[in-house]
Amino acid sequence: MTITRDEVAHLARLARLALDETELDHLSGQLDVILNSVARVREVAAADIPPTSHAVPLTNVFRPDALRPSLAREEVLAMAPAAEEGRFRVPRILDEV
Repeated sequence: MTITRDEVAHLARLARLALDETELDHLSGQLDVILNSVARVREVAAADIPPTSHAVPLTNVFRPDALRPSLAREEVLAMAPAAEEGRFRVPRILDEV
């Protein structure tokens, strides 16, 4: 597959890129190489190989969720610099509109 300079110019217009003549010539060669590489990968890809997102299998490295005792709400709020209506009170950072 060969991508022409006119096709690159058309793509540049669609992407709203201002490219000069030298850039169009340069990019047409680069895009041609990229498209040919993708075409070669498609030829090699076998139907019996499932698509993957990683080259090696991943395992979950997180600990399992487990309920544990924690501090009571009243105890935590008592240690806070400011509390109001059972919640932490923090300085306002956004103005209401």
